[in-house]
Amino acid sequence: MFVNLREGGWFVGEIRPIVHVGDPVLHQPCEPVTRFDDALAALVDDMFASMYAAEGVGLAANQIGVSLRVFVYDCPDADGERHKGVVVNPVLVLPEVGERRLDPGEEGCLSVPGQYAPLPRADHATVHGFDVAGEPVTVEGTGLLSRCLQHETDHLDGHLYIDRLPAKRRKQVLAAYEAARDSAMADKTPL
Repeated sequence: MFVNLREGGWFVGEIRPIVHVGDPVLHQPCEPVTRFDDALAALVDDMFASMYAAEGVGLAANQIGVSLRVFVYDCPDADGERHKGVVVNPVLVLPEVGERRLDPGEEGCLSVPGQYAPLPRADHATVHGFDVAGEPVTVEGTGLLSRCLQHETDHLDGHLYIDRLPAKRRKQVLAAYEAARDSAMADKTPL
């Protein structure tokens, strides 16, 4: 399948369904990638295709049901510069607590569609890992890119953004998600 990219060009990859909150694959740590081969490259192609089809800015492998430590991203930093790539076996590094500034912005997730909540995150983040060929990569991010690096690494550790919310707010987000899901299902009439 060919998927049209956001800003021109074409990308090869299969669009896979996004796994939603409640699926066990989202709630357990992912396994490290040990083979940098054609299967990994195909997975990354599918992840980009799935992310673009869902109109997301980042996607972790477990969000399409694959429990491997890999994520893709395509989003701007605090200066509006667009960054695109893949990180395999990421290790997240945040500024020390005394040097850390928080961005109080809202966050959402393709695995909890339609729901957003304020969630303070460090306004700068660095991820060390590998590219699809096994070469070392380092990605530094500010703004939305910083939030994305933290969010996607959380996924690979078995956590959703809602897990970082206060209990009452988390329950509200989940209740709104379930109500929207139930309403959408009720609107579908059998043929």
